[in-house]
Amino acid sequence: MLLVIDAGNTNVVFALFEPGSTTGKAGMIKARWRIATDPRRTGDEYAVWLMQLLKIEGHSAETIDQVIIASVVPRAIHNLQVLADKYFGVEPIIAGEGAASYRFEIDIEEPRSLGADRAVNTIAAHAKYGGDLIVVDFGTATTFDAVDFNGAYKGGIIAPGINLSLDALVGNTAKLPRIAIEAPRSTSVIGRNTEDQMLIGVFWGYVAMMEGLIARMRSEIGRPAKVIATGGLAVLFDEHTRIFDAVDTELTLEGLALLAAQAQRA
Repeated sequence: MLLVIDAGNTNVVFALFEPGSTTGKAGMIKARWRIATDPRRTGDEYAVWLMQLLKIEGHSAETIDQVIIASVVPRAIHNLQVLADKYFGVEPIIAGEGAASYRFEIDIEEPRSLGADRAVNTIAAHAKYGGDLIVVDFGTATTFDAVDFNGAYKGGIIAPGINLSLDALVGNTAKLPRIAIEAPRSTSVIGRNTEDQMLIGVFWGYVAMMEGLIARMRSEIGRPAKVIATGGLAVLFDEHTRIFDAVDTELTLEGLALLAAQAQRA
């Protein structure tokens, strides 16, 4: 079994894969767990938490024979490596390094600056959807990535995530309350109370920003481009815009699984 670890700025996601039997397939996710990102969390602390979850869901640590880690938090990598070495007896592979080096063209000014999450999204999106693509990932930041029909990464956009935008609004005003991110209750964009006005500004403002940026990217690409959305809020936004061609919440994890399969064949 393959253990995929995706360490983001907000959460670390662990997923257990039953590897695919066919070349080019990511395999099947058998279980998935999430924990808040904390670079100080030790390998032992991860193990206490993860071993219990494996047992609860009927899996054994002994079945894990491959581990791959992708992280946009460099300080988190060491403790995750300790987890793999000490508790699974596996030397983990790191996305973008050694046998797990990226085998697609990174056509930007500083290729080494491409985040691991965006790289594995590129791998999975090209493998699953083909053609020219725009990959939108709703995380702590929202990223918009252009992938051409050859699978080359051509660049993109980084915007504040909607929760960051809300935090900035609430944190820098004296009287505005904390609100939850959800679709406004009314289709009207003229709010009748403070909370509704905030929600309209944050939610519909974000939809308008997203639709506008994607339209500009499509125009610049100059060819039909499918838009693939992933990340926690992709499903919510998909209910209120027609801009996405597909919502794929497992894209990052499947990209890591495909990268692990590539490393195993190397």
